[in-house]
Amino acid sequence: MAEIYVSGHRNPDMDSICAAYSYAYLKNKIDPNNTYLPVRCGSLNDATKAQFERLGVVPPPFIKDVRTKVSSVIRKADSVVQVDDPVYTLVSFYGTSSRSSVVPVMEGEHYRGLLSVDEVSSFILKENSGKRPLYHFVVDNFPKVLKGSFLKKGERKSFTAPIMVGAMRYVVFCRHMEALEGQAPILVVGDREDHIKKAIELQIPAIILTGIEHEITSNVDWDSYRGTVFVSALDTAETLRLLRLSVPVVQLMVQDPPSLQADTLFEEARDILAESEFRGLPVFEGETYTGFVTRRCFLRKPKTKLIMVDHNETEQGVEGLEEAEVVEIIDHHRLGAAKTRNPIFICCEPLGSTCTIIYKLFIRNSIPITAQLAKVLLSGIISDTIMLKSPTTTFEDYTAVQDLLALAQVADMVAFGQTMFASGASLAKENPRRMLESDFKQYKELGVSFGIGQCEVTTLSDVDDYKASYLAELQKVKIEHNLDWAMFLITDVVRENSVLLMTSMPIAERKLAYKKESEGKFLLSGVLSRKKQLLPEILRVLEE
Repeated sequence: MAEIYVSGHRNPDMDSICAAYSYAYLKNKIDPNNTYLPVRCGSLNDATKAQFERLGVVPPPFIKDVRTKVSSVIRKADSVVQVDDPVYTLVSFYGTSSRSSVVPVMEGEHYRGLLSVDEVSSFILKENSGKRPLYHFVVDNFPKVLKGSFLKKGERKSFTAPIMVGAMRYVVFCRHMEALEGQAPILVVGDREDHIKKAIELQIPAIILTGIEHEITSNVDWDSYRGTVFVSALDTAETLRLLRLSVPVVQLMVQDPPSLQADTLFEEARDILAESEFRGLPVFEGETYTGFVTRRCFLRKPKTKLIMVDHNETEQGVEGLEEAEVVEIIDHHRLGAAKTRNPIFICCEPLGSTCTIIYKLFIRNSIPITAQLAKVLLSGIISDTIMLKSPTTTFEDYTAVQDLLALAQVADMVAFGQTMFASGASLAKENPRRMLESDFKQYKELGVSFGIGQCEVTTLSDVDDYKASYLAELQKVKIEHNLDWAMFLITDVVRENSVLLMTSMPIAERKLAYKKESEGKFLLSGVLSRKKQLLPEILRVLEE
């Protein structure tokens, strides 16, 4: 099962958001083998935000880009160990080839670290360091690795000590014990009375008795001993081998190893791991541990699967689109899609709204449309066709609206649309940059790079109040986006007229068919559509 994003264009308008939401809903109904997630790659404009609130619908969440992240290759552990578990438990995980080389260490439900065969190897190799090694023992781990039982448990639940084997003559044994002054050992010994009494006298932390078949024959005062006594059914050599593996795994952990965030880019994470000394690194979302990655995770780079709605050109899509795998395109604009590696489903029709196309796909696939979903589709169509007044409106848009009005149980389309448009921002009160870029599309034709933003309002009477600030900000947009020409179409959805603000381009301005009212301001009577009316006029001017 794959996760597939459904995304509209940058600076999304109502149709783009409604299309992403409704098409993801449709795909989840007809393809249960995958999960379709509606997303957006820009901020919601005020009208869209207010409309979704009115409908009680959660709008698609924002995603910054669709470049491959660590989250795409993250692994979950087959098994974990607790901080106090013996190394023996960790080593046993490597007995099957299906286990990862990396095992998470937890403290209850909380992540503490990662361990691999490298840490186990380092632990074993310290036996050859030239000095008698010290081990941290947890008393409760003895029966987890040794076959046997406690004769008594001491006062200390854990301690650090070297290991001494009582296999030598008593005199030599005493000399070795004295040499360890300040480092009382854990004693591994058979049923040897003198050795045991000496250990009790010195109050060493623990005594491991080996090779006891029936009962202890040594006559010693166990009551005076404050340490732990464990009786092992194994011989001394085997007891000694396994005793080392009773050390808790927390002792093997490296302090402050590097970590990754789930949204770290694939290549960046791969390089961090490659430059580190570790086989794997933990992955977090903020402060929450989510899994880990190993070197094997980076052998193949997966691609984010994406469906493009209400656009088909890479330049208008979400950041990182060139790295993603586009699996479908649903659109009503001119076709400028990039080449795909495999054949994909493309449904592009010259209709007034992408939501009209999606409505037809619901009908084609016999998927019922709920009243709430009908309102979402209605919102997209009414917005993009400006209440069916735009020249982009077709008979199919009209019939789709009539069907959806019935399904949504909405009696008056005009009232529905006016309420929706009235929620749009007041250009005089809003931040000019935010409004200019809220629905801004860039084009490159005939060697000229230009951009056109659009906003729907319910009056044009106050344009002169904010014209100067918008023209100044439009000039900044032009420079920052490296454009030759920048425009902002302000459309009165009630009176079906528009005003066009633009940066200076004298040669082109003189050829425009629109009335120039003042510097940077043109009146566009009857113009409602950027795509069908304004863009063709701009292209005509550039050709001339």
